Amino acid sequence: MEIVIRSSVMFFVAWIVSRLAGKRGLSQMTPLDMILLVTIGDLIQQGATQEDMSMAGAALAVSTICLWVVVLTWISFRWSSARRVIDGVPVLLLKDGELLEDVMRSEHLPRDEIMEQARGQGIDDLSSVRIAVLEPNGSISFIT
Repeated sequence: MEIVIRSSVMFFVAWIVSRLAGKRGLSQMTPLDMILLVTIGDLIQQGATQEDMSMAGAALAVSTICLWVVVLTWISFRWSSARRVIDGVPVLLLKDGELLEDVMRSEHLPRDEIMEQARGQGIDDLSSVRIAVLEPNGSISFIT
């Protein structure tokens, strides 16, 4: 039972840290982000299983974390108010061609990254964009 509790605690710690880290998608990860991800994975394993190196302990820890993913996914699907907390909300980055600097700062999103995403969608000038939205999954939607 201790492994289930420890795994649950580590799952929620990892979830909170990932929510605080921002909305950067996997395709936008820097090498530092990848190092952080691998290190967190190892630390979670150590925190969840402690000294238990058995296959059963590892299976129980993984099963507990998977259970929490399923439960939170179901809750997110069932209640939209919970979805906002679990998955996050879209954030307006640009309105009528003007970047919202305070929002970009709070999301730790440099202008260059927004321009890169715009070019990827065939937009070369932000003044032609009516709104740009940072989606909960880290992608940016542009509406011209």
